[in-house]
Amino acid sequence: MAVNLDIIILIPMAVILVALFFYLGWQFNSRIGKKSLLSAEEKAKQIIADAQKDANNIKREKLLEVKDEWYKKKVEFDNEVNQKRQKIHNLEKQLTAREENIEKKFDLVIKKEKETKEAERELHEFKKKLDVRMQEISRIEAEQNEKLEKISGLTTEEAKKMLMENMVNQAKTDAAVVVKEIHDQAKADAKREAQKVIVQAIQRTAADHSVETTVSVVQIQNDDMKGRIIGKEGRNIRSFEAATGVDVIVDDTPEAVILSSFDQFRREVARVSLERLIADGRIHPARIEEVVEKVKQELEEDMVREGENTILQLGLHNMHQELIRHIGKMRYRSSYGQNLLQHSVEVAYLTGIMAAEVGLDVNLAKRAGLLHDIGKTVDKSVEGPHALIGYDLTKKYKEHPIVVNAVGSHHEDIEMEHPIAPLVQAADAISGARPGARREPLEGYVKRLETLEALAKSFEGVAKTYAIQAGREVRVVVEHDKIDDVVADKLSHDIAAKIEEEMEYPGQIKVTVIREVRKISYAK
Repeated sequence: MAVNLDIIILIPMAVILVALFFYLGWQFNSRIGKKSLLSAEEKAKQIIADAQKDANNIKREKLLEVKDEWYKKKVEFDNEVNQKRQKIHNLEKQLTAREENIEKKFDLVIKKEKETKEAERELHEFKKKLDVRMQEISRIEAEQNEKLEKISGLTTEEAKKMLMENMVNQAKTDAAVVVKEIHDQAKADAKREAQKVIVQAIQRTAADHSVETTVSVVQIQNDDMKGRIIGKEGRNIRSFEAATGVDVIVDDTPEAVILSSFDQFRREVARVSLERLIADGRIHPARIEEVVEKVKQELEEDMVREGENTILQLGLHNMHQELIRHIGKMRYRSSYGQNLLQHSVEVAYLTGIMAAEVGLDVNLAKRAGLLHDIGKTVDKSVEGPHALIGYDLTKKYKEHPIVVNAVGSHHEDIEMEHPIAPLVQAADAISGARPGARREPLEGYVKRLETLEALAKSFEGVAKTYAIQAGREVRVVVEHDKIDDVVADKLSHDIAAKIEEEMEYPGQIKVTVIREVRKISYAK
């Protein structure tokens, strides 16, 4: 009974304990669930916040990418617009030039019409005078007839015959005088018109003719490079022309820029400099001056090497270094359109051949032939015949007396003292006289441009002078600290007046005085 009682007591207690544990477990699970739920909500909030941050970052990145892409497109569009504007500007210039040409031609036609009307008026007046003259002759004839009839007592037929003879003779005399006057007037008018036509023809064709012999062509990759060569408002092309003294022609010629100058050395400096600037891509005034100066130095060195190669080619030796440099300068000189270095080498060979035939010293003969025109390479400021200038130059650098005499006497400015001298003279004549060797007009053209530059440079305060446009314009660069703007204006008129007084030339010459002030500082 006691056992049963204990069992009965234990069962409720066990049930109560199970219920208690169940309750406690339920409470524990509820609290843990709430905490998990709270933690999950916090995590969800954190994930949402992170997602929003990532979305904002992605949004900003995309906005930046869009802005970059927009800026690139804007730059491309601006470049394209600028290129089109430059092309339009060039076309406007061309149209303006064509309009000016048309206006000039129109003015010329109007002038010709006025001259024609004036000539018709003069002819009409002359016809009136002639009619008056004929009436006077008729009146005199009638008076003579009356007098003759009274004085001579001739028959009518005889008097008529005599009067007719007198009338015919007088008419012939008067007609001859009139014809002579007309003929003389026609000759004078024809001469004046011929001179006018010739001057116009020279003006229109001078540049075209000079292009054939005084230009270099620089090839470029594309026509867009022309805009960079010109630069903003033309500052690059102006700096290039001022630094080189060469006229730069940028026209419709595809993928080409033309350099024009009568001075071969300047033109070569400009050609090499422009090619380097195009290859480098940096084209601005400071870079242009730097490259031009460097190219000048390099070409000076090349001239020395050219002189050394020439004397080696001829088998000569022991020549002064300064003479070798002058021989190299011959490469950039011409004599009547014939390259001076080629001409001198040809004369050296011819003199050597003739000296060998007559038993003279071949080396001295070649030496004299090579140096005979060395005076043409000396600066233009030295006055005198080139033969005497070469004589002084070779004597100064201790050349052999036979060579010195041959150089000075090849144009008979001094007496020939050795048989080699007449050989040099003969070889010079042979080289210059062979068919196609020389072009006299080109030499005269170059001399005229050199004279034009020298004349403009003779004024005080002038730093540089460049003859361009086939001699129709001379650009004068003055020293800004010596010449102010007022004096520069007067200087242009003075130079123009001196050109008119001392030179003969077709058409007109434009004098452009350039005064440029530069201020330079260095940041250290």
